[in-house]
Amino acid sequence: MPLVRIDTIRGRGPEAVRAIADAVQQSLIDVLKIPERDRFQIITQHDADEIIALDAGLGFQRTPGTVIVHIFTQRGRSTEDKRRLYRTLAERLAGVGVDGKDLFVSYYENGPEDWSCADGRAQYVEGDLPVPGR
Repeated sequence: MPLVRIDTIRGRGPEAVRAIADAVQQSLIDVLKIPERDRFQIITQHDADEIIALDAGLGFQRTPGTVIVHIFTQRGRSTEDKRRLYRTLAERLAGVGVDGKDLFVSYYENGPEDWSCADGRAQYVEGDLPVPGR
């Protein structure tokens, strides 16, 4: 159950924002094999001066089309799965107009005890949901 935050600079219309969100979700489904209805996304548009995303010294320039994707999910996926996810995200987002140089991805892992889906319960710990990778 990834929780995904998508941050963009304001200016995209609702259809473009939804296309970005859909591309991110489909990438997670294809690479991490999550269920289709396992969709938790928070999308925030910011004024241009509220996102500062330089190149980490890699020698390229980002544009106002910058998209930052934070993925919070349970640990257990391989480095190769993560690398494949980053490539898939770049490919899918390019298909909806996001240049690869404008994509920044942060991937954060935790454990099954760190999630509650509803009712103040730990559904992964209590066995209501299968723990990814087990």
